[in-house]
Amino acid sequence: MTARMNHPGPRAAQRAQVCAAQLKPVCGTLPAGQTVMQAVAALFASHDCKGGTLCLDGVTCEPMRFVLPALSKDGQHAAWYSDTHAPEGVWTIRNSTASVGIREGATFLHCHGIWSSDSQTWMGHLLPMEAIIAADVEVTGLGSAGTWFEALPDRETAFTLFTPQGGETGAGLFVRILPGEDVVTAIEQIAATHGICDARLHAVGSIDHVRFAEGHSMDCLATELRFDDARLVDGRARIRIDVVDIDGSIATGTLTRGDNPVGVTLELIIEPEETTP
Repeated sequence: MTARMNHPGPRAAQRAQVCAAQLKPVCGTLPAGQTVMQAVAALFASHDCKGGTLCLDGVTCEPMRFVLPALSKDGQHAAWYSDTHAPEGVWTIRNSTASVGIREGATFLHCHGIWSSDSQTWMGHLLPMEAIIAADVEVTGLGSAGTWFEALPDRETAFTLFTPQGGETGAGLFVRILPGEDVVTAIEQIAATHGICDARLHAVGSIDHVRFAEGHSMDCLATELRFDDARLVDGRARIRIDVVDIDGSIATGTLTRGDNPVGVTLELIIEPEETTP
């Protein structure tokens, strides 16, 4: 039997937190010389958005700074982070998803992605206050003026985690799915509850031992993942992910249904799509 994460705090009765949002496009230039965090904060402020999701594909960084998932050594958390990876040279972000919200009153982001240099490729958790943009670059995403993720203490996991806050009239959803909930079925249930049948799904988070529909797996307790062109079609979720384990091994594939429990958290924005009758 696979050993699962054992979080230190009391299990919350509510296994998903959801806030409605009016989503709008966010696009613009991230300028060279700023940290990723500075540039993204300015971009979201220019659109009067407090939270959302952003694709950082094409951003080059020098220096690049990131961490990998790691097993916990403090006896207080089910998982943790590696020491900072500080590779030399220019690195290009290839596949990425960033959740944007607020931490301690200031704009903050949580980004998982794949990045490469001329000779190496890694996946991990970007350190946005340390990675510096090497060249001007255009980026796109979605934002909301009245709904956001806020970094709040979580008793169950003992982490400070992005949690949906606010709420406004809108068809979009900001979601946090809690540990142990199956990713695929939880998303389908949330969407059905809110009358959403077709949507794009944008997320970062972790899964405790990953199982793929293609037949392979990632047998690791601590992982970091992002959704890759994941969608809800006619109420059924097809979720393809990129994921990295504690050794830096990268896997991609489509999640099986009923066998992929959230590890620490899953931050999700559901972007409904209009369908033609």
